[in-house]
Amino acid sequence: MAFIATLAGLLLATQIVAHLCHRIGIPGVIGEIMVGILVGPAILNWVQLDPMMNEFQNIGVILLMFIGGLESDLELLRKYLKPAIFVAVIGVIFPVVIMGATSYLFGFTLMEALFIGVIFSATSVSISVAVLKEFHYLDTKEGATILGAAVADDIIGVILLSIMISLMHGTGTKTAGLTSGLGIILLEQVVFFGGVYGLVKWLAPYLMKLSEKLLTIAAPTVMSMVICMSMAAIADLVGLSGAVGAFFAGIAVAHTKNREVVDKSVEPLGYAIFIPLFFVSVGLNMNFAHLNQSLVFVIVMTVLACVTKLLGCGFGAALNGFSLTSDYIVGAGMISRGEMALITAQIGFNAHLLSGTYYSDIILVIILATIIAPFLLKHAIHRQQQGLVDKKLNQHSLQVNN
Repeated sequence: MAFIATLAGLLLATQIVAHLCHRIGIPGVIGEIMVGILVGPAILNWVQLDPMMNEFQNIGVILLMFIGGLESDLELLRKYLKPAIFVAVIGVIFPVVIMGATSYLFGFTLMEALFIGVIFSATSVSISVAVLKEFHYLDTKEGATILGAAVADDIIGVILLSIMISLMHGTGTKTAGLTSGLGIILLEQVVFFGGVYGLVKWLAPYLMKLSEKLLTIAAPTVMSMVICMSMAAIADLVGLSGAVGAFFAGIAVAHTKNREVVDKSVEPLGYAIFIPLFFVSVGLNMNFAHLNQSLVFVIVMTVLACVTKLLGCGFGAALNGFSLTSDYIVGAGMISRGEMALITAQIGFNAHLLSGTYYSDIILVIILATIIAPFLLKHAIHRQQQGLVDKKLNQHSLQVNN
């Protein structure tokens, strides 16, 4: 029952702190992360990220991305596929080159420096999705580009990680489906995305229609969860993030007539328990034990973690004709590293691509960048909204003068 008591305390704390954050104009997710920092190893050390908490936060990521897919416009995602790919590719190149080179200058070996670049090439838009949803920006060209780029980014990251582990051949590590070899992994992912098409086109509509005939409570919602969890598990099996599978599951269910019913059922479930615990877990990963010895490295790498994605992804959007404010939103939306970078770091650590001495410093940089990201995204959205207001006022003023 100790975990149940801890769960109750964390949920109450996240509600209070998120409420206060909203009152002062800060994204609620920041408050939830701060709860994790406060009660976790970083400060009070009351709560640790144990296996039970880890499973809850994994479900939180899956539900958050499922809701993101459920509320996304597939036609909009298709329309902005090209800019999404540009954003993803350039947004991977910048951190790999710049952060890898900087790590090398700090005294890391070439292999460690390359791997650090790979870690920070990953993007996790779970937190960005929460902010975009809060400001009703999921169904915009910027939101569609961020979501599409995150999927492409995930695939590129897996390929890079596979190459790194192949270069370290002989470690014997068996992690996240990467032992099959790069060629097999790529084949599995091609099959996965072929399966996604079949899911959206035929399987999901059939299963959701079948659920309507079941004489059980909330059958369509339960069936949507079966689709969501199955896709998350399959994505993880082929070396992708489970969040990617959940996102496409959400898109598939969104193209059935049960979309509204499922959305109204799953959203309260996710935000009542699991999603807040995901954000708390980000804070629980933070530890300040050796910060005094590596403060300069942490500060420099945190700045570069933000700047490389902001400029790289923003540049990718600019190449596709996006405005400066849209570039800013896309770049800010891709800064968050979250669970994808944490997972990549853990896999590399297990594969001896990164020594334990520097592992905690890298985790700290990941978390700091993840905390900063929602602030920048919120600022970018407000800047665009203010620009639209100013434009309307100018147009009205011209009409009055004429």
